Amino acid sequence: MTDAPRYAIYYAPPPGSDLDRFGAHLLGYDTFSGKDLPFADGIEQMVPDWRELTQDPRKYGLHATLKAPLTLAAGKTEAELLAACEAFAQTPRAVPVIQPVVNTISDFIAIVPAAHSAELAQLAADAIRAFDSFRAPLMAEDRARRNPSKLTPRQCDYLDRWGYPYVMDEFRFHMTLTGRLPAERRETIVALLRQRFAALQMTSLAIDQIALFRQDHPLARFQITGQWPLRAS
Repeated sequence: MTDAPRYAIYYAPPPGSDLDRFGAHLLGYDTFSGKDLPFADGIEQMVPDWRELTQDPRKYGLHATLKAPLTLAAGKTEAELLAACEAFAQTPRAVPVIQPVVNTISDFIAIVPAAHSAELAQLAADAIRAFDSFRAPLMAEDRARRNPSKLTPRQCDYLDRWGYPYVMDEFRFHMTLTGRLPAERRETIVALLRQRFAALQMTSLAIDQIALFRQDHPLARFQITGQWPLRAS
């Protein structure tokens, strides 16, 4: 991995929205300001190692991946990527609307759709294709970091073609709330986060924006540099 900045195209809720504040205070990080935040009330009393459990997702902030982090290809600039994000957002499309729920995904906990959304899958596939010309080729050490021996043949093909294994039919929309948890802890923490999420009374969520996140160097956290509303068809 080089020291060059990395960029990612994510969904992020609008700044100051209930969902934005919910996620930012759970993770202890605001992706808009780039500042640490106090954790949600009482969470550290209920889960004393909450800071450690959220260490990995705190690096990225509350988000859902549409185009995974990339280093710019030779000749590409941040200004061009910003312009491409604006153009992508202005392209008329069906704006996905999901029912968000808290659930486990693999061995971590996230906000996920209650049911499959064809419009959401299409949005993600469109983003994968639209921004791939900005992606520098995957370096050998970055490929190795994905543990290709643990991926399926199709995921390996996607990793080599698109720089990320969980795309197209392998895509699963998720907004990560914890790092990896041992199986014996997941049930308790899922119940806790479901109870807190229920207080938002959020029965639907429009995935109606994209955001460009930037990471200045490998040890830095990602921060939003631009956000654009999607144009509904």
